[in-house]
Amino acid sequence: MRAVEWCGPHENMMAIEATKQRGNTMIVAIIIVVIIVLVLLWAMSAYNGLVTLRNRVKNGWAQIDVQLKQRADLIPNLVETVKGYAAHESNVFTQVTQARAGVIQAAQSGDVQQRIQAENQLSRALVNLQATAEAYPQLQANQNFMDLQAQLKDLETKIAYARQFYNDVVLKYNTKIETVPSNIIAGMFHFEQEQYFQADEGSRQVPQVRF
Repeated sequence: MRAVEWCGPHENMMAIEATKQRGNTMIVAIIIVVIIVLVLLWAMSAYNGLVTLRNRVKNGWAQIDVQLKQRADLIPNLVETVKGYAAHESNVFTQVTQARAGVIQAAQSGDVQQRIQAENQLSRALVNLQATAEAYPQLQANQNFMDLQAQLKDLETKIAYARQFYNDVVLKYNTKIETVPSNIIAGMFHFEQEQYFQADEGSRQVPQVRF
């Protein structure tokens, strides 16, 4: 007859302990996997959020760019109209023309900070042109001038709204880059802060155009 195997209490305890250890190891492994999955999901969410905000910043700047280009296209006609009544104000016309040329050059460079500075310079030049035009009542009654005035005023209003939207999105984007824990993802994938479009004191007067 075959001998019946018998396990004593000690062997049973070892078997139970081994089973517990395997169970604990499995639980730890599952916890680690879950943590890794959660971290990866968070990283993907943070990355996608940064990409979304960065694209919104680009879109916001594109909207400003459209309005700024329209303003630049309007200026030559505006200068020629004012020049017809105040030809001797050559310094003012030169200032506006040079500022417009600076805007075009800055736009071609693709440097946002340089573009902002150039646009603010042009806005200051337009303020000076405004002051010159106010001294000529006949100019203010000119139909072509009034049409240009209305177009410029409309553009300046659109630029102001577009600038506000752009700055709001830049604030959200830059804050996301700076705050924990999203700054970790921003650093890993080289997300960089964007420039605000701040109008200086001189250019703040431009949206209220009253020639």
